[in-house]
Amino acid sequence: MIRSKTRRSRLLLLVIALAVLAWRQWGPDASTGGGAGAEALERAYQQRQSDVMLEVEATVDRILADDEEGRRHQRFIIALPGGRTVLVAHNIDLAPRVPLAAGDAVTVRGEYEWNEKGGVLHWTHHDPDGRHDPGWIEHAGRRYQ
Repeated sequence: MIRSKTRRSRLLLLVIALAVLAWRQWGPDASTGGGAGAEALERAYQQRQSDVMLEVEATVDRILADDEEGRRHQRFIIALPGGRTVLVAHNIDLAPRVPLAAGDAVTVRGEYEWNEKGGVLHWTHHDPDGRHDPGWIEHAGRRYQ
């Protein structure tokens, strides 16, 4: 009887440990922001993944000139807590321009596309057709989408 209870207890602990590991691997950490979002972005970069919706907290590293070809995009580089830098391309034909300066804290939700330079976050706006997960940029207490 005691061996049976011990075996069940060990089995239960094993199941719980496996569930925690599975949650960490495949749970919704990419959308929680903060360190978890930066970790998810780093995994996407290392695995050369694209089309991944992420939410990250970062610091504006540099402001770049707008991309005026086709739909206009506000462009800036963000630095993540682990040091990775990523280009953000924010469609200003669909969403308001974000008033940014180097050093500003931002939270960005968008679709990550891999490239050798660290990647690009785009779809940082609503989808007027309602077919794509919405993204946004939060800065100084305001959400731009």
